[in-house]
Amino acid sequence: MKPCETTVDNQHILYDVERIANIEAFSFDPDQLQARGALRGTAQGRGNTFFFQHEGALLVLRHFRRGGKIAALAKDRYFWSGLQRTRAWREWHLLEKLHAMGLPVPLPVAARVVRRGLCYRADLVTQCIPNSVSLAQRLRQGPLDEMVWSKVAYTLYRFHTLGVYHSDLNAHNILLDVQDEVYLIDFDKGEMRRPASGWQQQNLARLLRSLNKLKQLEGDDFAFTDADWSLLVRIYNAA
Repeated sequence: MKPCETTVDNQHILYDVERIANIEAFSFDPDQLQARGALRGTAQGRGNTFFFQHEGALLVLRHFRRGGKIAALAKDRYFWSGLQRTRAWREWHLLEKLHAMGLPVPLPVAARVVRRGLCYRADLVTQCIPNSVSLAQRLRQGPLDEMVWSKVAYTLYRFHTLGVYHSDLNAHNILLDVQDEVYLIDFDKGEMRRPASGWQQQNLARLLRSLNKLKQLEGDDFAFTDADWSLLVRIYNAA
């Protein structure tokens, strides 16, 4: 990975020159990607996530959007306090560090910050995890066996024991590929912390709330049980 930064007027771009040969030909605009025939699909979340092809690689474009009540006032604008403190820059560098640590996360490819006065908007592009679905999607297909829950538990343990805090650990931000390898995505507001049981248990509790909420909404169509969670916790604690 070879990070490079460039600035043109009020637009700041950080990218990996090993994955983007010509940044001037690169686009963060979904409409432009659609016009080029590069768009391959979308996923719904807080905002749209776009999948697109670039130089032979399948990439993921995510526009930073707010959640909660403040979204009604500033859905995608953030207060400017310096480039290094922007959401896109921080997530890029965190992903770069986690990948160097050997953790299963998507590779950062490009980030863009567009400043307007005291505010900015931001985008992040990462490499797509091929042939993967979220934990939520897998549980809609049917129950997971003990080996898969073991992999989920051990992956969470690895991140936690290395001091990686995920601010929004939920069933949509855990991916499983066709070999049932586990990945974590969406590290917006994530950070490195001193390992401590307090925040680690809060992290797990957030995931449990996510799973229980989906179970409540979808009933028998969502194959998650209390026994599954007990298994995950037992394996996590024994790791």
